[in-house]
Amino acid sequence: MPTAIDGRRARGDRSRHAVLSVATQLASTEGLTGVSIARLAQETSSSKSGVATLFGSKENLQLAIVEEAKRIFIDVVVEPARIEPAGPDRLYALVRAWVDYSSGRTFEGGCFFLAASTEFAARPGAVRDAITAAMDLWRSYLQHQTERAIADGALPQLDDAGQLVFELEALLAHANAESTLHDSDTPYRRAERAIAERLRALGADARAADRVRASFA
Repeated sequence: MPTAIDGRRARGDRSRHAVLSVATQLASTEGLTGVSIARLAQETSSSKSGVATLFGSKENLQLAIVEEAKRIFIDVVVEPARIEPAGPDRLYALVRAWVDYSSGRTFEGGCFFLAASTEFAARPGAVRDAITAAMDLWRSYLQHQTERAIADGALPQLDDAGQLVFELEALLAHANAESTLHDSDTPYRRAERAIAERLRALGADARAADRVRASFA
């Protein structure tokens, strides 16, 4: 009996993961509110009752999508950068990984969280809270690495880590928006250049700062 239960649970986990994979991509282009249990059933050739059993409600589905997007973001952006030592090297690696994540269309609609945060900015509730928590976690990680860079003396002209993080996020967000609107990589190259120049102005080693650029070798 326990073996049969474990088998059903494993099949359920596989089904949930397969549906979530489709749901997350759909949400990145059509919005979280555009993803319904009926639409997912159609897209995955499943029954509506089967999909409903996996998630229970539309809000639970939306929360699951946000959590899946967070997992993917960590795998694609955060984990690769962790091979670098904490501080400036990891900060530059995080920026580079974020550009690759957005420009490489890990999510078909560009950055999932930028789109979702716009969609839910004026909609209080559990879904907005989950989106906010995920974005705050990313921001705090960027800030921690920036603070380490200041402590290491790598950015001698910077005394406010939060200000640099704000500027980095603004440039990356604008590049993402312009790229998805115009289907062009040019906004990313402009953002990379602006970030590298800003880092150099703050006293970063020129070659180290250029690590944020795609052309760096």
